Amino acid sequence: MNLELRNLKGTKDYLPAEQQLRNRIKSTLEGVFIRYGCRPLETPILCHQEVLASKYAGGEEILKEVYRLKDQGERELGLRYDLTVPFARVIGMNPNLRMPFKRYEIGRVYRDGPIKMGRLREFMQCDVDIAGVRSPVADAELMVMALDAFRELDLEVYISYNNRKLLSGVLTALGVGEKQMNRVILSLDKLEKIGADGVQEELEGEGIAPSLIESIFAVFQEGNTTAYYERRFPHPLVTEGVAELNELDSYLHALKVEDKVRFNPLLARGLEIYTGTVYEVFLTDSKITGSIASGGRYDHIIGAFLESDVEYPATGISFGLDVIFTAIEMEGEGLETAVADFFLIPLGTVAPCMELAHRLRQEGLRVEMEMSERRLKRSLDYANKEAIPFVLILGEDELARREINLRNMADGEEKSLPLQGLAHKLKEFTHR
Repeated sequence: MNLELRNLKGTKDYLPAEQQLRNRIKSTLEGVFIRYGCRPLETPILCHQEVLASKYAGGEEILKEVYRLKDQGERELGLRYDLTVPFARVIGMNPNLRMPFKRYEIGRVYRDGPIKMGRLREFMQCDVDIAGVRSPVADAELMVMALDAFRELDLEVYISYNNRKLLSGVLTALGVGEKQMNRVILSLDKLEKIGADGVQEELEGEGIAPSLIESIFAVFQEGNTTAYYERRFPHPLVTEGVAELNELDSYLHALKVEDKVRFNPLLARGLEIYTGTVYEVFLTDSKITGSIASGGRYDHIIGAFLESDVEYPATGISFGLDVIFTAIEMEGEGLETAVADFFLIPLGTVAPCMELAHRLRQEGLRVEMEMSERRLKRSLDYANKEAIPFVLILGEDELARREINLRNMADGEEKSLPLQGLAHKLKEFTHR
Protein backbone atom coordinates (compact mmCIF):
# COMPACT_ATOMS: atom_id res chain seq x y z
CA MET A 1 0.00 0.00 0.00
CA ASN A 2 1.37 3.40 -1.00
CA LEU A 3 1.06 5.91 1.80
CA GLU A 4 -0.25 9.25 0.58
CA LEU A 5 1.29 12.07 2.58
CA ARG A 6 -1.30 14.79 3.02
CA ASN A 7 -2.93 16.95 5.66
CA LEU A 8 -6.47 16.56 6.87
CA LYS A 9 -8.79 19.02 5.16
CA GLY A 10 -8.87 22.26 7.10
CA THR A 11 -5.43 21.81 8.69
CA LYS A 12 -2.11 23.28 7.64
CA ASP A 13 1.62 22.99 8.22
CA TYR A 14 3.45 26.24 8.87
CA LEU A 15 7.04 26.19 7.62
CA PRO A 16 9.71 28.16 9.50
CA ALA A 17 9.24 31.55 7.82
CA GLU A 18 5.48 31.35 8.32
CA GLN A 19 5.79 30.17 11.90
CA GLN A 20 8.18 33.01 12.69
CA LEU A 21 5.45 35.45 11.68
CA ARG A 22 2.86 33.56 13.71
CA ASN A 23 5.15 33.66 16.73
CA ARG A 24 5.59 37.40 16.27
CA ILE A 25 1.81 37.87 16.20
CA LYS A 26 1.42 35.79 19.36
CA SER A 27 4.16 37.62 21.22
CA THR A 28 2.77 41.01 20.16
CA LEU A 29 -0.73 40.12 21.34
CA GLU A 30 0.57 38.60 24.57
CA GLY A 31 2.58 41.75 25.28
CA VAL A 32 -0.55 43.89 24.87
CA PHE A 33 -2.60 41.52 27.06
CA ILE A 34 -0.01 41.69 29.83
CA ARG A 35 0.09 45.50 29.70
CA TYR A 36 -3.65 45.49 30.35
CA GLY A 37 -3.17 43.43 33.52
CA CYS A 38 -4.37 40.08 32.16
CA ARG A 39 -3.15 36.82 33.71
CA PRO A 40 -2.25 33.70 31.72
CA LEU A 41 -4.46 30.60 31.78
CA GLU A 42 -4.28 27.27 29.96
CA THR A 43 -7.18 24.84 29.60
CA PRO A 44 -7.42 21.33 28.06
CA ILE A 45 -8.32 20.81 24.41
CA LEU A 46 -10.34 17.71 25.37
CA CYS A 47 -13.66 18.51 27.04
CA HIS A 48 -16.67 16.61 28.31
CA GLN A 49 -19.29 16.63 25.59
CA GLU A 50 -22.01 17.55 28.09
CA VAL A 51 -20.18 20.80 28.88
CA LEU A 52 -19.78 21.72 25.21
CA ALA A 53 -23.42 20.79 24.54
CA SER A 54 -24.80 22.57 27.58
CA LYS A 55 -27.60 25.02 26.93
CA TYR A 56 -25.38 27.54 28.72
CA ALA A 57 -22.57 27.11 26.18
CA GLY A 58 -22.36 27.98 22.48
CA GLY A 59 -25.80 26.93 21.34
CA GLU A 60 -27.33 24.92 18.53
CA GLU A 61 -25.37 26.41 15.62
CA ILE A 62 -21.93 25.71 17.02
CA LEU A 63 -22.80 22.15 18.08
CA LYS A 64 -23.05 21.23 14.41
CA GLU A 65 -19.30 21.87 14.17
CA VAL A 66 -18.08 20.06 17.32
CA TYR A 67 -15.60 17.22 16.83
CA ARG A 68 -16.93 14.35 18.94
CA LEU A 69 -15.05 11.29 20.19
CA LYS A 70 -14.98 8.66 22.93
CA ASP A 71 -12.12 7.60 25.15
CA GLN A 72 -11.33 4.02 26.19
CA GLY A 73 -13.77 4.39 29.06
CA GLU A 74 -16.57 5.14 26.58
CA ARG A 75 -16.91 8.67 27.92
CA GLU A 76 -18.47 11.19 25.52
CA LEU A 77 -15.84 13.82 24.73
CA GLY A 78 -15.34 16.67 22.29
CA LEU A 79 -12.61 19.02 21.11
CA ARG A 80 -13.10 22.57 22.37
CA TYR A 81 -14.56 24.89 19.75
CA ASP A 82 -13.56 28.10 21.55
CA LEU A 83 -11.81 29.28 24.70
CA THR A 84 -14.81 30.98 26.29
CA VAL A 85 -16.65 27.88 27.47
CA PRO A 86 -13.50 26.41 29.11
CA PHE A 87 -12.95 29.78 30.82
CA ALA A 88 -16.50 29.75 32.16
CA ARG A 89 -15.96 26.20 33.43
CA VAL A 90 -12.75 27.25 35.21
CA ILE A 91 -14.57 30.09 36.99
CA GLY A 92 -17.37 27.72 37.92
CA MET A 93 -14.92 25.18 39.35
CA ASN A 94 -12.98 27.84 41.27
CA PRO A 95 -15.62 30.05 42.93
CA ASN A 96 -13.05 31.51 45.33
CA LEU A 97 -11.12 33.32 42.60
CA ARG A 98 -10.83 37.03 43.34
CA MET A 99 -13.03 39.18 41.17
CA PRO A 100 -12.66 40.85 38.81
CA PHE A 101 -10.64 38.10 37.13
CA LYS A 102 -8.88 39.02 33.88
CA ARG A 103 -7.24 36.25 31.93
CA TYR A 104 -5.75 35.61 28.51
CA GLU A 105 -5.28 32.28 26.78
CA ILE A 106 -3.69 31.42 23.44
CA GLY A 107 -4.47 27.95 22.16
CA ARG A 108 -5.84 25.69 19.45
CA VAL A 109 -9.56 25.20 18.91
CA TYR A 110 -11.44 22.96 16.49
CA ARG A 111 -14.55 23.40 14.37
CA ASP A 112 -15.80 21.01 11.71
CA GLY A 113 -17.20 23.86 9.68
CA PRO A 114 -16.78 25.47 6.26
CA ILE A 115 -13.27 26.50 5.19
CA LYS A 116 -12.51 29.96 3.84
CA MET A 117 -9.64 32.42 3.68
CA GLY A 118 -8.20 32.78 7.16
CA ARG A 119 -10.48 30.12 8.68
CA LEU A 120 -9.40 26.49 9.01
CA ARG A 121 -10.84 23.62 11.06
CA GLU A 122 -7.88 23.63 13.44
CA PHE A 123 -6.98 27.19 14.35
CA MET A 124 -5.46 29.37 17.04
CA GLN A 125 -7.49 31.72 19.19
CA CYS A 126 -6.04 34.42 21.40
CA ASP A 127 -8.63 35.32 24.02
CA VAL A 128 -9.01 37.84 26.80
CA ASP A 129 -11.94 37.63 29.23
CA ILE A 130 -12.98 39.69 32.24
CA ALA A 131 -15.29 38.13 34.83
CA GLY A 132 -16.90 40.06 37.67
CA VAL A 133 -17.42 43.46 36.03
CA ARG A 134 -20.97 44.43 35.08
CA SER A 135 -20.18 47.91 33.77
CA PRO A 136 -19.61 48.55 30.03
CA VAL A 137 -16.23 49.95 31.08
CA ALA A 138 -14.92 46.37 30.72
CA ASP A 139 -16.28 46.15 27.16
CA ALA A 140 -14.71 49.51 26.32
CA GLU A 141 -11.35 48.37 27.69
CA LEU A 142 -11.33 45.24 25.53
CA MET A 143 -12.33 47.19 22.41
CA VAL A 144 -9.55 49.74 22.94
CA MET A 145 -7.11 46.93 23.72
CA ALA A 146 -7.95 45.47 20.30
CA LEU A 147 -7.21 48.79 18.62
CA ASP A 148 -3.86 48.94 20.46
CA ALA A 149 -2.99 45.39 19.40
CA PHE A 150 -3.73 45.94 15.72
CA ARG A 151 -1.84 49.21 15.73
CA GLU A 152 1.24 47.31 16.95
CA LEU A 153 0.64 44.74 14.20
CA ASP A 154 0.45 47.57 11.60
CA LEU A 155 -3.08 46.66 10.54
CA GLU A 156 -5.70 49.37 9.95
CA VAL A 157 -9.01 48.25 11.48
CA TYR A 158 -12.39 49.45 12.65
CA ILE A 159 -14.83 47.95 15.16
CA SER A 160 -18.49 47.32 14.38
CA TYR A 161 -20.56 47.08 17.57
CA ASN A 162 -24.10 46.63 18.89
CA ASN A 163 -26.06 45.37 21.90
CA ARG A 164 -28.04 42.12 21.84
CA LYS A 165 -30.64 43.58 24.22
CA LEU A 166 -31.43 46.38 21.79
CA LEU A 167 -31.72 43.96 18.88
CA SER A 168 -33.86 41.46 20.80
CA GLY A 169 -36.08 44.21 22.18
CA VAL A 170 -36.75 45.70 18.74
CA LEU A 171 -37.56 42.28 17.26
CA THR A 172 -39.87 41.48 20.17
CA ALA A 173 -41.66 44.79 19.73
CA LEU A 174 -42.08 44.04 16.01
CA GLY A 175 -43.72 40.70 16.82
CA VAL A 176 -40.97 38.05 16.63
CA GLY A 177 -41.80 35.26 19.10
CA GLU A 178 -39.41 33.88 21.70
CA LYS A 179 -39.09 30.51 19.96
CA GLN A 180 -38.15 32.17 16.67
CA MET A 181 -35.95 34.87 18.16
CA ASN A 182 -32.55 33.22 17.97
CA ARG A 183 -33.08 31.91 14.44
CA VAL A 184 -34.15 35.37 13.28
CA ILE A 185 -31.13 36.99 14.96
CA LEU A 186 -28.76 34.46 13.39
CA SER A 187 -30.20 35.16 9.94
CA LEU A 188 -30.00 38.94 10.33
CA ASP A 189 -26.40 38.60 11.50
CA LYS A 190 -25.58 37.14 8.06
CA LEU A 191 -26.83 40.17 6.13
CA GLU A 192 -23.38 41.28 4.93
CA LYS A 193 -22.43 37.70 4.04
CA ILE A 194 -25.51 36.47 2.14
CA GLY A 195 -27.29 39.72 1.32
CA ALA A 196 -30.90 40.81 1.88
CA ASP A 197 -32.31 38.17 -0.46
CA GLY A 198 -30.47 35.42 1.37
CA VAL A 199 -31.68 36.66 4.75
CA GLN A 200 -35.25 36.94 3.49
CA GLU A 201 -35.11 33.38 2.17
CA GLU A 202 -33.85 32.10 5.53
CA LEU A 203 -36.52 34.01 7.45
CA GLU A 204 -39.25 32.68 5.20
CA GLY A 205 -37.85 29.19 5.81
CA GLU A 206 -38.31 29.80 9.53
CA GLY A 207 -41.97 30.59 8.96
CA ILE A 208 -41.69 34.35 9.47
CA ALA A 209 -44.58 36.16 7.80
CA PRO A 210 -43.65 38.28 4.75
CA SER A 211 -45.21 41.38 6.33
CA LEU A 212 -43.05 40.93 9.46
CA ILE A 213 -39.93 40.44 7.33
CA GLU A 214 -40.76 43.67 5.49
CA SER A 215 -41.17 45.52 8.79
CA ILE A 216 -37.85 44.21 10.11
CA PHE A 217 -35.97 45.36 7.02
CA ALA A 218 -37.70 48.74 7.03
CA VAL A 219 -36.86 49.46 10.67
CA PHE A 220 -33.19 48.52 10.47
CA GLN A 221 -32.65 50.29 7.16
CA GLU A 222 -34.06 53.50 8.63
CA GLY A 223 -32.46 53.45 12.08
CA ASN A 224 -28.74 54.08 12.47
CA THR A 225 -28.64 55.71 15.92
CA THR A 226 -29.50 54.49 19.40
CA ALA A 227 -31.76 57.53 19.84
CA TYR A 228 -33.93 56.33 16.95
CA TYR A 229 -34.59 52.94 18.58
CA GLU A 230 -35.10 54.41 22.03
CA ARG A 231 -37.67 56.85 20.67
CA ARG A 232 -39.56 54.37 18.50
CA PHE A 233 -39.50 51.25 20.68
CA PRO A 234 -40.26 51.86 24.39
CA HIS A 235 -39.51 48.22 25.21
CA PRO A 236 -37.59 47.44 28.46
CA LEU A 237 -34.89 45.52 26.58
CA VAL A 238 -34.42 48.35 24.11
CA THR A 239 -34.20 50.86 26.94
CA GLU A 240 -31.61 48.75 28.75
CA GLY A 241 -29.59 48.10 25.60
CA VAL A 242 -29.55 51.77 24.64
CA ALA A 243 -28.43 52.76 28.16
CA GLU A 244 -25.52 50.29 27.98
CA LEU A 245 -24.56 51.52 24.51
CA ASN A 246 -24.69 55.15 25.59
CA GLU A 247 -22.42 54.42 28.56
CA LEU A 248 -20.06 52.47 26.29
CA ASP A 249 -20.02 55.39 23.85
CA SER A 250 -19.06 57.78 26.64
CA TYR A 251 -15.96 55.71 27.41
CA LEU A 252 -15.03 55.36 23.73
CA HIS A 253 -15.40 59.14 23.37
CA ALA A 254 -13.17 59.74 26.40
CA LEU A 255 -10.55 57.48 24.80
CA LYS A 256 -10.85 59.40 21.51
CA VAL A 257 -11.51 56.35 19.32
CA GLU A 258 -14.88 57.38 17.85
CA ASP A 259 -13.40 57.33 14.34
CA LYS A 260 -12.49 53.66 14.80
CA VAL A 261 -15.92 52.36 15.85
CA ARG A 262 -19.23 52.02 13.98
CA PHE A 263 -22.66 51.30 15.44
CA ASN A 264 -24.39 48.43 13.58
CA PRO A 265 -27.87 47.62 14.96
CA LEU A 266 -27.98 44.26 13.13
CA LEU A 267 -24.73 42.89 14.53
CA ALA A 268 -25.46 39.93 16.83
CA ARG A 269 -22.53 37.49 16.72
CA GLY A 270 -23.45 33.89 15.99
CA LEU A 271 -23.35 32.29 19.42
CA GLU A 272 -26.37 32.30 21.71
CA ILE A 273 -24.31 33.05 24.81
CA TYR A 274 -24.10 36.81 24.23
CA THR A 275 -26.31 38.99 26.42
CA GLY A 276 -25.27 42.61 25.85
CA THR A 277 -22.51 44.44 23.99
CA VAL A 278 -21.16 42.58 20.94
CA TYR A 279 -18.55 43.68 18.42
CA GLU A 280 -16.40 42.54 15.50
CA VAL A 281 -13.10 43.92 14.20
CA PHE A 282 -12.64 44.33 10.44
CA LEU A 283 -9.78 45.38 8.18
CA THR A 284 -10.36 48.90 6.89
CA ASP A 285 -9.19 47.94 3.39
CA SER A 286 -11.56 44.91 3.30
CA LYS A 287 -8.88 42.61 1.87
CA ILE A 288 -10.43 40.03 4.16
CA THR A 289 -14.19 40.47 4.36
CA GLY A 290 -14.74 38.52 7.57
CA SER A 291 -13.83 39.72 11.04
CA ILE A 292 -10.30 39.27 12.39
CA ALA A 293 -11.33 39.60 16.04
CA SER A 294 -14.66 39.64 17.85
CA GLY A 295 -16.14 39.69 21.30
CA GLY A 296 -19.06 40.41 23.52
CA ARG A 297 -20.72 40.18 26.90
CA TYR A 298 -22.01 36.86 28.27
CA ASP A 299 -23.38 37.42 31.77
CA HIS A 300 -25.26 34.17 32.33
CA ILE A 301 -23.20 31.09 31.52
CA ILE A 302 -20.73 31.10 34.44
CA GLY A 303 -23.47 31.25 37.06
CA ALA A 304 -25.39 28.62 35.10
CA PHE A 305 -22.41 26.25 35.18
CA LEU A 306 -22.34 26.75 38.95
CA GLU A 307 -26.10 26.07 39.14
CA SER A 308 -26.15 28.96 41.58
CA ASP A 309 -28.02 32.21 42.01
CA VAL A 310 -24.66 33.97 42.19
CA GLU A 311 -24.12 36.01 39.04
CA TYR A 312 -20.76 36.32 37.31
CA PRO A 313 -21.02 39.09 34.70
CA ALA A 314 -18.41 38.47 32.03
CA THR A 315 -17.15 39.87 28.76
CA GLY A 316 -14.44 38.75 26.38
CA ILE A 317 -12.71 39.15 23.04
CA SER A 318 -11.10 36.62 20.72
CA PHE A 319 -8.36 37.34 18.17
CA GLY A 320 -8.09 34.88 15.28
CA LEU A 321 -4.36 34.31 14.90
CA ASP A 322 -4.75 32.50 11.59
CA VAL A 323 -6.78 35.23 9.92
CA ILE A 324 -4.41 37.90 11.30
CA PHE A 325 -1.54 35.88 9.85
CA THR A 326 -3.31 35.83 6.48
CA ALA A 327 -3.90 39.59 6.63
CA ILE A 328 -0.24 40.39 7.34
CA GLU A 329 0.94 37.87 4.75
CA MET A 330 -1.24 39.61 2.15
CA GLU A 331 0.61 42.84 2.88
CA GLY A 332 3.72 41.16 1.45
CA GLU A 333 6.05 42.31 4.21
CA GLY A 334 5.23 39.98 7.06
CA LEU A 335 7.37 36.90 6.46
CA GLU A 336 10.76 36.81 8.09
CA THR A 337 13.34 34.25 7.02
CA ALA A 338 16.44 34.89 9.11
CA VAL A 339 16.61 32.65 12.16
CA ALA A 340 20.00 34.07 13.17
CA ASP A 341 21.91 37.31 12.95
CA PHE A 342 25.30 35.61 12.61
CA PHE A 343 26.42 32.45 10.80
CA LEU A 344 29.66 31.11 12.32
CA ILE A 345 31.86 29.16 9.90
CA PRO A 346 34.76 27.10 11.34
CA LEU A 347 37.75 26.44 9.10
CA GLY A 348 39.50 23.66 10.99
CA THR A 349 38.31 25.18 14.28
CA VAL A 350 35.11 23.29 15.13
CA ALA A 351 35.67 22.99 18.90
CA PRO A 352 36.70 26.65 19.42
CA CYS A 353 33.74 27.74 17.28
CA MET A 354 31.33 25.66 19.35
CA GLU A 355 32.67 27.31 22.49
CA LEU A 356 32.46 30.77 20.87
CA ALA A 357 28.90 30.23 19.63
CA HIS A 358 27.89 29.16 23.11
CA ARG A 359 29.34 32.30 24.70
CA LEU A 360 27.72 34.60 22.11
CA ARG A 361 24.31 32.96 22.64
CA GLN A 362 24.66 33.45 26.38
CA GLU A 363 25.08 37.15 25.61
CA GLY A 364 21.70 37.13 23.82
CA LEU A 365 22.96 36.96 20.23
CA ARG A 366 21.27 34.75 17.64
CA VAL A 367 24.03 32.55 16.24
CA GLU A 368 23.88 29.56 13.89
CA MET A 369 27.00 27.48 13.30
CA GLU A 370 28.07 25.62 10.18
CA MET A 371 28.08 21.91 11.04
CA SER A 372 28.05 20.25 7.61
CA GLU A 373 31.74 20.63 6.71
CA ARG A 374 30.85 22.41 3.48
CA ARG A 375 33.33 24.45 1.51
CA LEU A 376 33.43 28.15 2.39
CA LYS A 377 31.66 29.18 -0.83
CA ARG A 378 28.74 26.82 -0.15
CA SER A 379 28.54 27.97 3.48
CA LEU A 380 28.33 31.59 2.34
CA ASP A 381 25.68 30.64 -0.19
CA TYR A 382 23.65 28.99 2.58
CA ALA A 383 23.84 32.10 4.76
CA ASN A 384 22.74 34.24 1.83
CA LYS A 385 19.73 32.04 1.04
CA GLU A 386 18.72 32.02 4.70
CA ALA A 387 18.94 35.84 4.78
CA ILE A 388 21.43 35.78 7.66
CA PRO A 389 22.93 39.28 7.52
CA PHE A 390 26.41 38.57 8.92
CA VAL A 391 28.91 35.73 8.66
CA LEU A 392 31.74 35.06 11.13
CA ILE A 393 34.71 33.09 9.75
CA LEU A 394 37.23 31.58 12.15
CA GLY A 395 40.27 29.82 10.71
CA GLU A 396 43.36 28.53 12.48
CA ASP A 397 45.39 31.64 11.59
CA GLU A 398 42.66 33.96 12.92
CA LEU A 399 42.40 31.88 16.08
CA ALA A 400 46.15 32.19 16.64
CA ARG A 401 45.87 35.99 16.33
CA ARG A 402 42.78 35.96 18.61
CA GLU A 403 40.73 37.54 15.83
CA ILE A 404 37.73 36.63 13.68
CA ASN A 405 36.54 37.82 10.27
CA LEU A 406 33.10 39.44 9.99
CA ARG A 407 31.46 39.61 6.56
CA ASN A 408 28.44 41.81 5.85
CA MET A 409 26.35 39.76 3.42
CA ALA A 410 24.58 42.85 2.08
CA ASP A 411 27.71 44.43 0.54
CA GLY A 412 30.41 41.76 0.96
CA GLU A 413 32.56 44.02 3.14
CA GLU A 414 34.85 42.16 5.56
CA LYS A 415 36.67 43.30 8.68
CA SER A 416 38.68 41.66 11.44
CA LEU A 417 37.42 41.87 15.01
CA PRO A 418 39.21 40.85 18.21
CA LEU A 419 37.77 37.83 19.99
CA GLN A 420 38.14 39.72 23.24
CA GLY A 421 34.88 41.56 23.85
CA LEU A 422 33.39 40.19 20.60
CA ALA A 423 29.80 39.96 21.89
CA HIS A 424 29.74 43.64 22.80
CA LYS A 425 31.05 44.62 19.38
CA LEU A 426 28.57 42.39 17.52
CA LYS A 427 25.62 43.91 19.32
CA GLU A 428 26.46 47.19 17.58
CA PHE A 429 25.69 45.52 14.26
CA THR A 430 22.35 44.02 15.29
CA HIS A 431 20.86 47.04 17.10
CA ARG A 432 19.36 44.54 19.54
